[in-house]
Amino acid sequence: MIRSFDARELNELVAELVRPGAVAELAILAGCLVTAWIVVRLIRGRDRPVASVWFGNSIFDGVLFPVLALALAYAARVVLAGTVKPAVFKVAIPILISLVVIRLSVRVLSRTFPGVRWVRTIERSISWLAWIAVVLWVTGVSPMVLDAMEEVHWKVGATDVTLRSLLAGVVTAGIVLVLVLWVSAAIERKLLSSGSGHNLSLRKIAANIIRVALIFIGLIVALSAVGIDLTALSVLGGAIGVGLGFGLQKIAANYVSGFVILAERSLRIGDMVKVDTFEGRITDIRTRYTVIRSLNGREAIVPNETLITTRVENASLADPRVLVSTAVQVAYGTDVRALQPKLEAAIASVRRVIADPAPSVQLGAFSADGMDLTINFWIRDQENGQGNVKSDVNLVVLDVLNREGIEIPFPQRVVHAVASREPGPAPDGQVASAGAASSSEARSQRAAQEPAGSERR
Repeated sequence: MIRSFDARELNELVAELVRPGAVAELAILAGCLVTAWIVVRLIRGRDRPVASVWFGNSIFDGVLFPVLALALAYAARVVLAGTVKPAVFKVAIPILISLVVIRLSVRVLSRTFPGVRWVRTIERSISWLAWIAVVLWVTGVSPMVLDAMEEVHWKVGATDVTLRSLLAGVVTAGIVLVLVLWVSAAIERKLLSSGSGHNLSLRKIAANIIRVALIFIGLIVALSAVGIDLTALSVLGGAIGVGLGFGLQKIAANYVSGFVILAERSLRIGDMVKVDTFEGRITDIRTRYTVIRSLNGREAIVPNETLITTRVENASLADPRVLVSTAVQVAYGTDVRALQPKLEAAIASVRRVIADPAPSVQLGAFSADGMDLTINFWIRDQENGQGNVKSDVNLVVLDVLNREGIEIPFPQRVVHAVASREPGPAPDGQVASAGAASSSEARSQRAAQEPAGSERR
């Protein structure tokens, strides 16, 4: 039966709020808020930590402050119940409960889905619903609204579902899912931040499994709270299996491949890999895809199935050392045997060049202009780039050549002037002789303009 709105209760509440004794209640409530602020400040410390669910960006926008304030306010109401009628706390406690719900949902969603646009819309919707519920509760309209929702009902199979039970189930499901996301995110953050980097892949797969298991349990609890019969999940599971076998086989393959990669540790977070023509460092391995960041800042999202079925070059799987080569040319006549140890010692002094294997300088080829020297050295941090260390090596090589007075040759060309031979008499002798003389004179002029010998350009 729908209850009618009783304005007398609201008038009594307003009268109790304006009486002189309400000032003392306001002072006690203010003391509860100040005490909660001091406790949170002491727990948080002077140094501002990274934004978290408990503390947020500041003291007031975290979850811990409204929770402590709610606990202190409820305790004060229980203490004052025997002496006065706590009207102020009747309004304050629902407001604090709404703050707890809003802060918890906002912080958990923002931490679980950072940078997602629809999270902001959900946060605003939760805030509006929470404040509407507070207004209905304080004004005494909520019993009437709940009774009206109880009158709206329908059949779902053999179950009689009312609008009130559906709303209660949705609220319960939302709270359960928010708590599950919070716990899973905390466990994942704890697993990924503890221990050494060698077990990062194993900790990542453990975090993914825990998150999937907690979300599954949360969905079961949420469905039970809504009133859905869990026996219907058997049919749903069969339909999902058929869908995975046909339409979702690629997605299923990517998920399975992700767990295989994390389990066998063939690819780990931090490895330098090359997939097709894209080369970079693995920054994250998700259950469906892997993120590879190149040295120029671009990121590639590679499906895990591609990493399983195609060739992947991993420069960090067994040994992080990478060979880097450069070349320089010296003039003929240079004492290469005496130059080699000087270059190797200079190259070994470069910061990123490792000592084992040691740098080497080899005589690669005899070119037209000089002797080619091939310089090989090894680095261990390929993720920091190769161009910068190659430039440092070239600079120290140039310093050694300048110090030793060794010349880097320019291209050389040799031009030979060949004496021309006069042609024999032609049938019209004078004309042919004149033409030959003219041709000989032109060749002589060209020979005079070009130096006889080697010319350096």
